[in-house]
Amino acid sequence: MGSGGREHALAWKLSQSPALEALHAAPGNPGMAGLGECHPVRAEDGEGLISLCRELDIELVVVGPEAPLVVGLVDTLRRAGIAVFGPTAAAARIEGSKGFAKEVLEAAGVPTAARLAVARPPCVVKADGLAAGKGVFVCLTQDELDAGLRGAAALGGDVVIEELLEGEEVSLFAVTDGTTAVALAPAQDFKRVGERDTGPNTGGMGSYSPVPGLGEPEVEELLETVHRPVLAELARRGSPFSGLLYAGLMLTDDGPRVLEFNCRFGDPETQSILPRVEGDLLGALWGAATGELSSDLGIGEGAAVTVVLASGDYPDRGDSGTPIEGVEDAEATGALVFHAGTARQGGRLVTNGGRILDVTAVGEDLVAARSKAYEAVSRISFAGMRFRRDIGLAAAEGHVRS
Repeated sequence: MGSGGREHALAWKLSQSPALEALHAAPGNPGMAGLGECHPVRAEDGEGLISLCRELDIELVVVGPEAPLVVGLVDTLRRAGIAVFGPTAAAARIEGSKGFAKEVLEAAGVPTAARLAVARPPCVVKADGLAAGKGVFVCLTQDELDAGLRGAAALGGDVVIEELLEGEEVSLFAVTDGTTAVALAPAQDFKRVGERDTGPNTGGMGSYSPVPGLGEPEVEELLETVHRPVLAELARRGSPFSGLLYAGLMLTDDGPRVLEFNCRFGDPETQSILPRVEGDLLGALWGAATGELSSDLGIGEGAAVTVVLASGDYPDRGDSGTPIEGVEDAEATGALVFHAGTARQGGRLVTNGGRILDVTAVGEDLVAARSKAYEAVSRISFAGMRFRRDIGLAAAEGHVRS
């Protein structure tokens, strides 16, 4: 369920499962249409989705976006007897309310950024509710703080003020059935629209995996100190979490600190993580949805880099109807091109959103993956196309992002 690059990547990976009989997408996108059948049913339309599932004899629903999870789509589908990969509304509050997430973290004893009673720079201003990845404002000056407070207030709801942490950011996903948690490869994403992390926050302009310094022992330690205590606390509250628990972490000099939790696969990290997954992802998601998760997913060697191609005015506004050229040429290089905001118009592929395409390449290391990704990017064009040229650059050169 969904229509973005994350959902296209999920459909691509799920289509490789030997257990898959048929793949359907609602509403899907032109890229997903090449993997299965798309249906014009919105992710928020619970009754429409129930009807579609019954008509198609669907055995498992995988929910991509966060908004339908937070409003209780999983509850609706499960009441109809349909197995779903994703958390209930009560558990999805871990993303739907930053205030609630803070309560859970503090009760679970998980280190996180401290809440501040008074807003003064430097600090971080966060809108409490969902904001499509654009509700966080890093404020180093009073002017930035004033703008951040206005921006967060404009999104509605409460505002959370936190200390500004310094270190490496990393995203760590865990597939869970509520008790067992299986980590996927860590990734790092690039939120700012401009190179050298300048400009406003976006839904994400690119990602890479693996993250230097985070091997299997370090990932297991993060699971033990972050994900598992949170899962235990949510279960204690009567809101067990099953699905994908995504921790946004800052690796500080004093150890890891949780910046945020999300209740679904991240975008665009998923596009870099899934090409490195070894094993049957569909089997793992089915196990999580039915309470019988096994830990047979592995992480392959090599690296992956994803570059987001966005419209010229993103993140202020998207673009629609502009012809896109070169996708097949890019794919001919061996890269994966995931559709994030596209449509078919008179037989032509055109823009239909803010983030238009995600170009992912896999290589033996980050240097090779970056080279392949940007070679594929050079084959694609549409009027106003913008992208960052520094995705994964610092890590590939052996430097630390700051």
